Amino acid sequence: MLEKTFYKKLLSKSFPFPVKVTYWDNKSEIYGNGHPEIEITFNEKIPTTAILNNASLALGEAYMDQKIEVKGSMQKLICGAYESSNSFLRSSKFRKFMPHDKHTKQQSEKDVQSHYDIGNDFYELWLDPTLTYSCAYFEEDNQDDLERAQIAKIYHILDKLHPQKGKTLLDIGCGWGTLMLTAAQKYGLKVTGVTLSEEQYKLVQKKIYDQNLQDVAEVKLEDYRELGNQEWDYITSVGMFEHVGQENLDQYFADVAKYLKDDGVALIHGITRQQGGASNAWLDKYIFPGGYLPGLSENINHIVANNLQIDDLEMLRRHYQRTIEIWDRNFNQQRPVIEKKMGERFTRMWDLYLQACAASFESGNIDVVQYLLTKGPSGKNLPMTRDYMVAQ
Repeated sequence: MLEKTFYKKLLSKSFPFPVKVTYWDNKSEIYGNGHPEIEITFNEKIPTTAILNNASLALGEAYMDQKIEVKGSMQKLICGAYESSNSFLRSSKFRKFMPHDKHTKQQSEKDVQSHYDIGNDFYELWLDPTLTYSCAYFEEDNQDDLERAQIAKIYHILDKLHPQKGKTLLDIGCGWGTLMLTAAQKYGLKVTGVTLSEEQYKLVQKKIYDQNLQDVAEVKLEDYRELGNQEWDYITSVGMFEHVGQENLDQYFADVAKYLKDDGVALIHGITRQQGGASNAWLDKYIFPGGYLPGLSENINHIVANNLQIDDLEMLRRHYQRTIEIWDRNFNQQRPVIEKKMGERFTRMWDLYLQACAASFESGNIDVVQYLLTKGPSGKNLPMTRDYMVAQ
């Protein structure tokens, strides 16, 4: 009885729309007025101590283990919880985070490989053909072509640099190499990519040889902090600073400044919370070990402290929401294959991860920001207006 009272208190104010909840005793209640849009079923009772210790972790694991089922849109359910000020995702009573993480070079390598070395064949099932695993850039409101949007993102980033042929570019956290190889092929840059993922490194190395780019492209399997004293004219880094940890953010931007030539230009693209930095225990345990999403002002303070100047900021929250919605659609189209390959628990985990991320962007809980930075006076070698950033 006490558990039912606890759950009623937990769920009755967590959503801005009616939700039907069926408890472990097969009794149901509807919270909110009207016909329920979503149904939650508890196949088992989740101990209240687990919820009070960390609601995100406890409920995420319960869904993975089929102790909870959701009928209807998981994305809508989680978005509603983010939008409701008294929900378990926003109430100070339930917002508890994992202990402080350490990000040694060895730990960073382990964390990256735990996520990105699941296998290229897994990501090929649901990413677009460019294997770009970051926010796309949709040039039209109703556009749904992910490959086109990912290619547009690459050009959008490189165009912002206003790159000059023959100069050099460093891509920190180069992924599967689409950005760096596009910079070499289409912009005439000499490029260096760096990654800690062996799977990514092998594929980028193969692409370099297959495309005969050995004279203008190289990829390194090493920590970006170990690149020595070399400098580049341009730096890009997409979806990287979310992995370095709160305690290493200042060093990350210090390294960007260190590797950037005087009057050089950098485009740093990553998930940022406008409300301040945060981590999530479930994501930390199962998806991105050591992950931390910095706050906007937090990043800006580090940028300024390391003598970099901001030339432009662009928020791409809605672009990432749509990107992940397409990823999840692709993922579920391949669900039987993924379940056979990886197991049902893994599949439920990744589906939850994708829908929860889409919900977090939709609700404004998180954003993605492109920081255009210069080492030296802002915009010194860039055009006077932003018109050059827009595709003609």
